[in-house]
Formats: sequence, C-alpha cells, structure tokens
Amino acid sequence: MNENNPTVTEADLHAFADGLLPQEKQAELQTWLTENPEDAAAVAAWQAQNDDIRAMFSPYAVSKQGDGDLILPKGKVSIGQSVMPHRSSWLMMFAASVALFFAGAAAGHFGPDLFARPALQLTSIEALPQQARSAFAVYASDVRHPVEVGADQEAHLATWLGKRMNIAGLKVPSLQKLGFQLVGGRLLPVNGTPGALFMYENATGQRLTVLMGRNSGNTTTSFRFASDNAVETFYWIDGTLGYAVTGEISRDMLRQVADECYRQFSS
Repeated sequence: MNENNPTVTEADLHAFADGLLPQEKQAELQTWLTENPEDAAAVAAWQAQNDDIRAMFSPYAVSKQGDGDLILPKGKVSIGQSVMPHRSSWLMMFAASVALFFAGAAAGHFGPDLFARPALQLTSIEALPQQARSAFAVYASDVRHPVEVGADQEAHLATWLGKRMNIAGLKVPSLQKLGFQLVGGRLLPVNGTPGALFMYENATGQRLTVLMGRNSGNTTTSFRFASDNAVETFYWIDGTLGYAVTGEISRDMLRQVADECYRQFSS
C-alpha cells in the first residue's frame, strides 16, 4: 500500500470485507481498492455474500445473556472445548450470536482464482469446496454407478459411513420436501480421512451432493458460498465436522437445501 508495503494480502481483503480490519489500515486499504478494481470487485462480492448468508440464517438470531463471552479474543476461550462441547451447544451459540458471528466469519468467497495463489495455505474448511466440486463432477455425472450404496439400503448406508467416520447416529438428510430423492451414498476421502457423500436427484434428473468430512485446525464456525461456473457450493463447519452442498442449481435452491441439511445434521 506504500513503498514499504506495496501489496495487500488476502487476509487484509477478507478482514476488510468482514469489518475486522484495524481502523488505522482502513484508509490505506480504501486507496488500494480504488487503484485495484479486481480486488474491489472481490470485496464487494464477499460483502454481498455476507448479506445473503445473514438473511438466510436470520431466523436463528435470538440473543441471550453471555453472548459477549462467545467473541472473546482468540486464546481466551476454547470454543471446541469449554463453549461448544456438543453440537446442540453450538446450535444454541449460533442462534444467540448470529449477528456477531457473521460480521467476522461468513464472508469468504474462495473461488478458483484464490485457490490458485501459491502464497495462500488452505485450511481444511477452505479446501472443502474444492473437494466437494471434484466429487460432484466425478460422481453426479455417472449414470450406472453414481453411488456405492443405494437408497434402498439407507439404514445400512448411515451405519456404515457413521462407523467409518466414527460418528454415532449419523443421519442421512431427507430432502423430499424440496423435491430431491436420495440416490444413495459412498465413502470417499475428505481432508485425508474417511468422509461421506450423499447424492440426491429430482424428478427432472438434476442431481446434487452433500459431502461431510472431518474438519481439522478450525475452531471458529464459517458459512460460505463458492462458485465455479455453473456449479454452486454452500459449505460450513460444525465443530469437528465440515459440510458442503453442491449442485448445478440456483443459489436460492442451494440455500434451501443447505438450510434443511443444517437443521437435520444439527438436531
């Protein structure tokens, strides 16, 4: 942004989009965006996604006493242990502090250009949409063998994948009310560990996938969109697990599917 610091990092751009950039850097970054229209467009898109995701989950925004404890500086609270030992606790936290949380965690748009930059080391949550898109591209187009276990063995599918992922009582989301029937599922690697892929199909033959896998190295919750041409992915983390819904469907339908999966996985 000046002779001693001629460039802006991806972290700076995301911090600005999330409203977390230190005040003393605001003017410098504004100048940078004025001189770099591509970065300005990316920041504007991330901010728009913030608004979209915030609107999607606004029904959960019910505050309660102690919300401030959920946003203490890093290192003061162990979210994975003392604040959110279980999914139900995480859901309560989310409902209580959604507005505060989304200000700092929901804006990232990690498209292919960003992933291609070698200076950025991807965390497991950031790599998740890439893996979800790859799985969708490989399996959703397969006519004869898109899944390992069909919908007629749904109970076995849930038990098998739950055992491989060490998840007791794993649920296979039902999307029937949205017009998508379960095709089946399969085991596949996610972040180097066993993961699950569930596939669904509507009456016109349009398919979508729901991927879940272990999340390592992330202690804050994130809800994000990622786009790659016609393929849309909505992904999030819930404690030690990451989820991604992918399909060549409208973003509005993707929101509905993600919302339904979120409700069922978190219940």
